[in-house]
Amino acid sequence: MPDAVAAEGAARPAAFDVPEPPGGGRSRGPHADRSRAVDADPSSAVDVDRLSAVADAVLYEGYLLYPYRRSSPKNRVRWQFGVLLPRDRVERDGPVTPGVSGAADSWYQRTECLVRLRRPDAAVTVRVRFLHQQHKQVQQAGPDGGYHPVDSLRTADGTAHLTFDEAVPREARLTAAVADLLRQEHTAGIGAAAGQDTEPLPSGAGRVVRRREEVRARTVLTAERLAPDLVRLRVRTENTGTSPDPAAPRDEALRRALIATHTLIGGTGVEFVSLIDPPAQLAEHARGCRNAFTFPVLGGAPAGAPEGEGGLGPAVLSSPILLPDRPQVAPESPGDLHDAAEIDEILTLRTMLLTDAEKAEARATDPRAADILDRVETLPTEVFARLHGAIRSLAPAAPDPSAALDSSDTPDALDAPDAAEAPAAPRLPAAHGLPAAPEAPGAAERPAWWQELGGDGLSPTTDTVLVDGVRVGGGSRVRLRPRRGADAQDMFLAGRTARVAGVFHDVEGGVHLAVTVDDDPAAELHTWYGRFHYFRPDELVPLEPSRPPAPSP
Repeated sequence: MPDAVAAEGAARPAAFDVPEPPGGGRSRGPHADRSRAVDADPSSAVDVDRLSAVADAVLYEGYLLYPYRRSSPKNRVRWQFGVLLPRDRVERDGPVTPGVSGAADSWYQRTECLVRLRRPDAAVTVRVRFLHQQHKQVQQAGPDGGYHPVDSLRTADGTAHLTFDEAVPREARLTAAVADLLRQEHTAGIGAAAGQDTEPLPSGAGRVVRRREEVRARTVLTAERLAPDLVRLRVRTENTGTSPDPAAPRDEALRRALIATHTLIGGTGVEFVSLIDPPAQLAEHARGCRNAFTFPVLGGAPAGAPEGEGGLGPAVLSSPILLPDRPQVAPESPGDLHDAAEIDEILTLRTMLLTDAEKAEARATDPRAADILDRVETLPTEVFARLHGAIRSLAPAAPDPSAALDSSDTPDALDAPDAAEAPAAPRLPAAHGLPAAPEAPGAAERPAWWQELGGDGLSPTTDTVLVDGVRVGGGSRVRLRPRRGADAQDMFLAGRTARVAGVFHDVEGGVHLAVTVDDDPAAELHTWYGRFHYFRPDELVPLEPSRPPAPSP
């Protein structure tokens, strides 16, 4: 049953239901059991539940990547989306810069969405979901009767057990009357208690100890009336904990973090407005919504709105990963592979081709990896065949009215475009060993960077750029230090050493250094293909003195 939550000295029709965390102790908001609960609409619950499959994909995106082994470099840097760390850890070098996606670490998320009220007693139900990290430590039994931590242990039955970081799903459910939110904000604690579970291993070989540290967090609900039947709902979730050492490695900070944090919102007597494609009369209000480290999209079946009001829906998923309105998991997909950016068919085939030793390590790494292997190895032929592809967007072709010919048009006029509208022929520079083509009309008016040969004088392999007082260019060795808010793929490379392949200039005057990572076994192949990672000068730390200037030709 939900715990009702009220402000000190005031009855508030709100309910907050936080599941009991493993390890004991029910996580409750302050001033519990002080008011009645608002009943949820069963139809709204169905709409929100339709989003559960997508929400679960968000929750476990990147949790464990192919080849699902602990030893894989991809699985040493994990949890890149929706990570809410303690504020003193995130802001040790300055305030965070808000964005609409959650690929950068933060200490809070803010969701703002528009809600149309269909009943005077309208209420909203908010579900805040996240992962709580737990450390799985394998311990070997010693001759003294004690236990000693080990990296791995194989028991007498041949099963391997590996030390690894897992995660426990958490969810807090909050329900409040909109009328009450318009009067005052509602706050509830949504954190998770510390805990420990112990699992003995067969034949007294040892044990597995799973430990979780306390996560302190809260969610604040507020509403602002914009029109008699329209409000702006704000859901702000914050990590309110502190770090023992704000400068500690990220792996340690994650123990007190909310991971893959996202929010599901439904309600009774309400409809939600798309911020991507709002009805025309609500477009200005939609532009006024400010979302940080997450973005809300419509879910559920389309509302039966009049023409021109199709941007309405019964539920919202606010995700740290950018999604379209009404996202859904492909019905052909037989199960989660924790990599929504990958194609199921390809990833399934790759998993099938793992060696027995690789599969054994994957099974020992995490129970979810074992589930994936079991599903792939027993996949029926007809289910696998459906992964090959599906066409969902075919529609009858309609004639294009703009293509109709006026009776005055003649074939000659259509076949010979006006010279002023003719596309300019590409001009190959003489440096390529070919005669230069005549300059196309209008080329002289182009910006300098767009003109042919506009890059003359630049030499990526010999140019250098000043980084921390050191001249860095082709051949320089550097350490990678992606800036806060960088792409998640760049964050995987944080702290790695690399070699600069060239210095490149973009059309806006920016400078980027192409690098190959030192311990990348395919570095030579990438260089041959010209495939590099690109970083700005301020994202690199020189590891060598200045390079001497290139000799004059």
